[in-house]
Amino acid sequence: MKKIKFNFLFVVLFIFTACKNEIVKKDFTLKGMVFGTTYKITYLNAEENYQKALDSLFLDFNNSLSTYIPSSDISKINKGDTTIVVDNNFIEVFNKSKKIYKQTNGFFDPTVGNLVNAYGFGPKNKKNELSQEQIALEMNYVGLDKVTLKGKKISKESPEIYLDFNSIAKGFGIDVVARFLDSKNIDNYLIEIGGEIRAKGLKKNKEPWLIKLVDPANADVNGGYKTINLSNKSMATSGNYRKFWVNDSGKKFVHTINPKTGLAQESNLLSVSVITNLDCADADAYATAFMAMGLEETKKIIEKNKDLKVILLYFDTEDKITEYSNYQ
Repeated sequence: MKKIKFNFLFVVLFIFTACKNEIVKKDFTLKGMVFGTTYKITYLNAEENYQKALDSLFLDFNNSLSTYIPSSDISKINKGDTTIVVDNNFIEVFNKSKKIYKQTNGFFDPTVGNLVNAYGFGPKNKKNELSQEQIALEMNYVGLDKVTLKGKKISKESPEIYLDFNSIAKGFGIDVVARFLDSKNIDNYLIEIGGEIRAKGLKKNKEPWLIKLVDPANADVNGGYKTINLSNKSMATSGNYRKFWVNDSGKKFVHTINPKTGLAQESNLLSVSVITNLDCADADAYATAFMAMGLEETKKIIEKNKDLKVILLYFDTEDKITEYSNYQ
């Protein structure tokens, strides 16, 4: 009798312990501020809230690549410190930038940082209209081919060269988060930072991750929006409709600097959306380059790179907003 009672208590205790140790998976949506903008990260069927881990990832990223933090590695490099040993984040962003710099014939160029600052779109935010002489001077320090990575140290042809990875940073930050979630065996998520997006898998209702993109070229169709399926894809959008300033005479200066001319003037493109199965950093960088190079040069690039799908908005010869797209 005692033996039966003991066995019964053992079974009850085992079941109680097993239930106590069972992990209940949940869906999470995390929101906040990073890189000077907002983020929203939704991931499904996860064991825990990874907010602290993500905060740590963002901190490491900023300490490496933020030009807005004086103590970051990139800020020290820009000030002429040649002793900085860069981390893996810096190395990956630098190497990817080199690749896209070559593939876009130099239209994606993180060395336009001095011009970005001079026009008033950088950390100091002091707006200036540059003379041709000032532009010519700053252009001496433009060209990513003037910067090399030797071991884990950056070497610049001139100390005045200023690196600015902000045109690829949001996309890369999204990729860092995606890799972290992948490492936790999370199969379904959507990550958005400042309008750039990367998604994997499906939503909770087993439907794809869909986003709505403003569609001014077809304003009378579908409420003026285009629906994009981003499951297992990345998307970045660039335009000069937010970051710009106008001088007293009405001349407009935009934040997308043309690395070929040094001018802060618009190309014939109003906005660029790049959709790809590549990293979001790639989408981010290509979107910036396409805004600078304009419609016809962009067409040449995407004809060679089948991984890139684009939605381009521009003014046609009758000043009507028109769309060019290879996205299906």
